[in-house]
Amino acid sequence: MSPTERRLSATVLVIGTGGSGLRAAIELAEAGVDVLVVGKRPQADAHTSLAAGGINAALGTMDPDDSWQQHAADTLTESYLLADPRTVEIVTREAARGIEDLERYGMPFAREEDGRISQRFFGAHTFRRTAFAGDYTGLEIQRTLVNRAAQLHIPVLDSVYITRLLTRDGAVFGAYGFDVGDGTRFLVHADAVILAAGGHNRIWRRTSSRRDENTGDSFRLAVEAGGRLRDAELVQFHPSGILEPENAAGTLISEAARGEGGILRNALGERFMGRYDAERMELSTRDRVALAAYTEIKEGRGTAKGGVWLDVSHLPRETIMRKLPRVYQTMLELQMLDITTDPIEIAPTAHYSMGGVWVRPEDHSTDVEGLYAIGEAASGLHGANRLGGNSLIELLVYGRITAQAAAAYASGLDAQRRSADAEAFARAEVDGLLAADGPENVRALQRGVRNTMTEHAGVVRDEAGLTAGLAELDAIEERMRDVGVHPDIAGFQDLAHAFDLKASALAARATLQSALERRETRGCHNRSDFPELDPALQVNLVWSADGTVEREPIAAIPAEIAERMHEVSAAGKLVE
Repeated sequence: MSPTERRLSATVLVIGTGGSGLRAAIELAEAGVDVLVVGKRPQADAHTSLAAGGINAALGTMDPDDSWQQHAADTLTESYLLADPRTVEIVTREAARGIEDLERYGMPFAREEDGRISQRFFGAHTFRRTAFAGDYTGLEIQRTLVNRAAQLHIPVLDSVYITRLLTRDGAVFGAYGFDVGDGTRFLVHADAVILAAGGHNRIWRRTSSRRDENTGDSFRLAVEAGGRLRDAELVQFHPSGILEPENAAGTLISEAARGEGGILRNALGERFMGRYDAERMELSTRDRVALAAYTEIKEGRGTAKGGVWLDVSHLPRETIMRKLPRVYQTMLELQMLDITTDPIEIAPTAHYSMGGVWVRPEDHSTDVEGLYAIGEAASGLHGANRLGGNSLIELLVYGRITAQAAAAYASGLDAQRRSADAEAFARAEVDGLLAADGPENVRALQRGVRNTMTEHAGVVRDEAGLTAGLAELDAIEERMRDVGVHPDIAGFQDLAHAFDLKASALAARATLQSALERRETRGCHNRSDFPELDPALQVNLVWSADGTVEREPIAAIPAEIAERMHEVSAAGKLVE
């Protein structure tokens, strides 16, 4: 055993320091349960902090007719009937409680003059139900949760990269990892583990994630422990990511810009959303706006740099400064662009993993005993199109519920059985990569994965492209056998990238194989060779490590929700 290995233990280990991980940790700490939280990047800078527009709950503060049932109906309708109705009911029923929890922790929501929480329209919501704090809601939620965790003295290790979950006989007993700064190893024993380490949208070239996050870590950790993935092919492309500068390509312009009256135009100056959704125009769903922008660009009506224009300059300057301060600031900093006078050049960008680890709706437990997955790591709520603002409320609802389930599981154990072999394997895996001195560069291979996914599994897909993508992935995985890993005086980032690459390759394979299997066009998943929706594919696709994809039926929708659902029109869908 390395002398630089630390041994820690906790009743529950939480992997990931974003909104869902911290909310789970807070619930455990408030209940007196011993919890440890680890993350590979600083908690104040977790991916949750990038969420801009808002958080959904049918509070009825602006529209008294709203209800959790209508919120559920909207969510299921816009999921193209692929969301799990039980998951949707739990999230929408418990949403108001989630908002109350944030208020209790000191969240500074925007309010009306009489003190009510303000709520704004977001695309495809029947009522105004998106609560917000300017256009930096996620950042305020993250700050609020970080502060609450600090008040409770929750131990958080900010720079620990988890490389493997430790299991014995199908049950988890901890995790192994290393400090990204100094390479110190960590062996953590835990009775239960909550996986909250994000999604896989960084495996595309233009993405709203920062460089070292959302590389599919959750997917790899769960699958290698014995879990499965559901709906890996269902990836949301946000309509508005910026194109420049190159190192910030994909940075989001919040949906709030369209919510407040922003207009989309092509290079000819045409307001093109009328061709795709004449009724809702710019307030259409993300999948349709992204497909519309993609089609305009593909058909030659895009800008010289391959984008379209998003214009808010017609809005009063005061509205922009009050409602869109972060967009204003971001564009000034990145491009010296004043959005009060000039339009923003944007294009669709990989934004959110709507699928994820297979979990049970009631408590988000997985195929592995004692292992749970929450947040973007999990699946079930979004189906083939995520409503803006739903992911932030999901963090709060399932952070609480899953923490309670993990604590109950841990307290019910007669004993925690461990495996020296599993620990030795995890140790050897890190040793092996540290000793690797091959000619292949980890970052170059990572770029190869991103190029493959962008080329063959973007907004529009077909069988030939997906098959070519799998062949390219085979070649990349072959080259991965010959990587060189070289930690230096600056730290062990190279080792972290090597594990990121393993995760990216697994997530890419799951996405490509599932996308091949879904021979239809539904929501975010556009197949040019199968442009129609296929009722027989109103199922979830569940991917296993051996590459098999199974069809999983979807539970019935309760009558009180079904009666509030309206038909999703196919107008504006895939344009041939």
